[in-house]
Amino acid sequence: MRSAALFAVCILSFPIKNVSGGWGFFGKSNPEDEYKDVIDGLKKIYNRQIKPLETMYNFEAFHSAPLTDSDIDAKPMVLLIGQYSTGKTSFIRYLTGKAYPGEHIGVEPTTDRFLAVMHGIEDGVIPGNAAAVNSKLPFRGLNRFGQAFLTRFQVSQMPATILESLSIIDTPGILSGDKQSIVRGYDFTGVAEWLAERCDLVLLFFDPHKLDISDEFKTVIQKVKGHEEKVRVVLNKSDMVNHQNLMRV
Repeated sequence: MRSAALFAVCILSFPIKNVSGGWGFFGKSNPEDEYKDVIDGLKKIYNRQIKPLETMYNFEAFHSAPLTDSDIDAKPMVLLIGQYSTGKTSFIRYLTGKAYPGEHIGVEPTTDRFLAVMHGIEDGVIPGNAAAVNSKLPFRGLNRFGQAFLTRFQVSQMPATILESLSIIDTPGILSGDKQSIVRGYDFTGVAEWLAERCDLVLLFFDPHKLDISDEFKTVIQKVKGHEEKVRVVLNKSDMVNHQNLMRV
């Protein structure tokens, strides 16, 4: 809803010039300058024309808080969701070509926190408390989920070519039973829903050897409802199953 309104206003409002001096926008020879001009224009249009309307009609009460400059500046984000040991972390390692800070891979549940893997000049970690108040990061709204969540959230920065174009969010592996939800101490499904709203792609990971869907995972999938255009299903480790069993899956 918000993105559609922003796009419509952009089409009507962008002052566009080309290299010949006439009106047009994409006449610059440097793509980076073009991109910066587009983003700066989006921020101006949103802050001047859309944000006042959201504030007037209390848009935050029934949808989400107003966007910040860091939300608009943010690179596209990919959210990985799945039960434990479905290969989410290994997937990130494959894309980046190396381990990221805070990574753990094993047969048993290993990722016990939300990890935003982002580009950085060198390997480093930003704790959740600091990331949630950093004006340069698109995570300021996560404060609402409390200290118990922020201690289980971190930003892992590393130099990797793919991370220059997007950011990847790894999530804790989802187990069966209600005990896990109680032990966590924060609203796991609420956090997943918040991230799904802001991410550009949501990948649901499944393992053909473990197809039982826990109640919590089912709830998370239901929370993603409404963002079907973003959702893709990954049947990981399918090369380890013969064709006959794969057809049953």
